[in-house]
Amino acid sequence: MKSLTLYELNGIVREVLELSLDNSYWVEAELSELREHGGHCYMELVQKDENTNTPIAKASARCWRTIWMLLKPRFERVAMQRLSPGMKVLMKVSAQFHEQYGFSWIVSDIDPTYTMGDMARKRQEIINKLKAEGVFDLNRELRLPMLTQRIAVVSSKTAAGYGDFVDQLQNNKQGLKFHLELFAASMQGEQVEQSVIAALNAIYERKEEFDCVVIIRGGGATSDLSGFDTLMLAENVANFPLPVITGIGHERDESILDLVANTRMKTPTAVAAFLIDRMMNLCDRIDTMEQTIVACVERRLQMETMRIERMTVAIPHIFSSIREKQERRLDTMYSAALTSAKMMLKDRNDTLEQWHGRLVAAIDRRMEKETHRIEMMDKHIELSSPERILQRGYSITMKDGHAVTSYEQLAEGDTIETVFAKGTVRSVVEKKQYSKR
Repeated sequence: MKSLTLYELNGIVREVLELSLDNSYWVEAELSELREHGGHCYMELVQKDENTNTPIAKASARCWRTIWMLLKPRFERVAMQRLSPGMKVLMKVSAQFHEQYGFSWIVSDIDPTYTMGDMARKRQEIINKLKAEGVFDLNRELRLPMLTQRIAVVSSKTAAGYGDFVDQLQNNKQGLKFHLELFAASMQGEQVEQSVIAALNAIYERKEEFDCVVIIRGGGATSDLSGFDTLMLAENVANFPLPVITGIGHERDESILDLVANTRMKTPTAVAAFLIDRMMNLCDRIDTMEQTIVACVERRLQMETMRIERMTVAIPHIFSSIREKQERRLDTMYSAALTSAKMMLKDRNDTLEQWHGRLVAAIDRRMEKETHRIEMMDKHIELSSPERILQRGYSITMKDGHAVTSYEQLAEGDTIETVFAKGTVRSVVEKKQYSKR
């Protein structure tokens, strides 16, 4: 049986899919994951059971850069919401199977109106649930104190509207005194719900110290308001024992949090004006300050522009002067380095010559010493030779060609040979006698 390689098998799958799924399809799904990389968008799609919320289908989808750069801004402009996990979408896809990367749906279009409808449906479901629980109007039924001075503020310390809000209250022309305490919370992103609820819980522990709660968020994109359209956050605000004032959106936006709050204002500035009851006077002051700041900025910009122009003219001359100075400095450093190198080389040469002289002298002395030692050894060897010893009157007794060094080597009747400096004598041992010397 002939086998296929995995690549060949995947190639067959790709060809079958291209023939059988050669069209594009509009599909409804929920985004479980979404990430952008290299300009492309990679998505994980899921379909859940309506009763158990258990995933019953999953698939990967990709939107290439050239398409994504058009679809993303159009979706956000129409839906006023960023594409994010958990969102239901209607997208146009076509099948693609790659031998190496496997199967994926390729996205060519996304219908923002479908997502808007799903968002509106979820929003209405939350409102209906709040009304069914009987809490939708609870906070609005609370009465704001006549003198609202002690204010617990839920906002981000870096939010654009928080600084304006504090400035208007603390610098109002009426001289009213307000006690503000910030309970920091995230005003955008996925952490809005948990962060704001945690701030409300902290306020609840000290509720006797405050007259009301202000939840503000200045500026920002409309798409960042989704965190304020959750059931849990709405229930917390609706059941809160202190009146809650909101200023978290733009003129055209209204979140579920605004609907259940005691008082809903459009912006943090509007909240400040509502509390001090002199909105117009304060707005005029802000406008005047804004015009002053703009004028100061314009004057400063003019001054800095003139200063930059002067610097632009002066820079070439300064650069030329610095360049000439640095070139002279480099020439001086080069000359100094060259002179230093020459002197160093001369010193090294002198040192080498001195060591050469010393080495030659040492070698000569050692050669002379070794030559003398060799001559002495030659004389010693010459004096120690057998011929010289025999010439001094000594003789060598031999037996069978070997020198006799002890009487024990001989026996009576042995023939021995005595060697003299001149000639030899052969004799026979008649008697051995030991002589101790």
